[in-house]
Amino acid sequence: MGTDSPVITTATPDQLGRKVHDLRLSVTDRCNFRCTYCMPKEIFGHAHPFLPKSEILTFEEMVRISRIFVGLGVGKIRVTGGEPLLRRDLPKLIEMLMAIEGLQDLALTTNGSALASLARPLRQAGLKRITVSLDALDDTVFRAMNDVDFPVERVLAGMEAALDAGFAVIKVNMVVKRGVNEHEILPMARRFSGPQYILRFIEFMDVGNTNRWLMNEVVTASQIIDILHQEFPLESLPATYSGEVARRFRHADGGGEIGIISSVTQPFCSQCSRARVSAEGRLYTCLFASQGHDLRALLRQEPDDAKIAGVISQIWAARNDRYSELRSETTQHAPKVEMSRMGG
Repeated sequence: MGTDSPVITTATPDQLGRKVHDLRLSVTDRCNFRCTYCMPKEIFGHAHPFLPKSEILTFEEMVRISRIFVGLGVGKIRVTGGEPLLRRDLPKLIEMLMAIEGLQDLALTTNGSALASLARPLRQAGLKRITVSLDALDDTVFRAMNDVDFPVERVLAGMEAALDAGFAVIKVNMVVKRGVNEHEILPMARRFSGPQYILRFIEFMDVGNTNRWLMNEVVTASQIIDILHQEFPLESLPATYSGEVARRFRHADGGGEIGIISSVTQPFCSQCSRARVSAEGRLYTCLFASQGHDLRALLRQEPDDAKIAGVISQIWAARNDRYSELRSETTQHAPKVEMSRMGG
């Protein structure tokens, strides 16, 4: 096990001058949904070889690598998956992460399927914020998109449980795919217009190689805004921090907040400050990466946190990723790690 004291160093900015500030930490590669844009059932079926337990980082290893990243300048950690609520004893990991000196923010992204029972234990463990992925309110559409016949009511019940547990605001992420759920944009905006929600619309993206992405299936950010303006006049809001991926708006009548994530049509690579560590301990420096760097071997062989920090700093310093700005026929069809593997 590595040293318990923070690593006193800061990661060198990457080749485009971007500092590492955010860590996406995947705790499992498994998910109980088979959303067609992320883990299509024909690829991730019963025979799909998910990671064995021995290859997944332990809680202690996840906390150690998180502590090292915080020492390198990370202020915010987001726990992801797969579906993170499938990881046994997750509240214990949250409690361990919250004990890291210097960590400013700890959030979690979930499909909400198990949130009704876990919201309170997660809050009691110290989790600060929750984001729920929800692509439709219409039950038929939602069941078709998650492709496991899971009812939308159970996700909504989980969100209510999270509010009751003391989470002040819940972020709701909706991936919009043309011909599938764009007619749900206005119903979602109506349902989540209150101050306890931040609703974010995400352009359908070419993450991984299994979601059969086509540009003509993208409902663009400008089109989403046009649809919203039919009923909800919006006012622009400034970014809350450098590197924020969502363009922020608020309802002109003083209602809740709406965000638009436009990786396809309005890339934001130039401000990206995110590192991603998968459940098996591979470091990815881009959501659209084709390969990662093995940190698990370092964690299990190197007792000195400072040496691991030096390796991570070197990897970050060499980073020049800007996939969305360079998107082309060549890059679209290049091999990419699946989003469900690296944590979205």
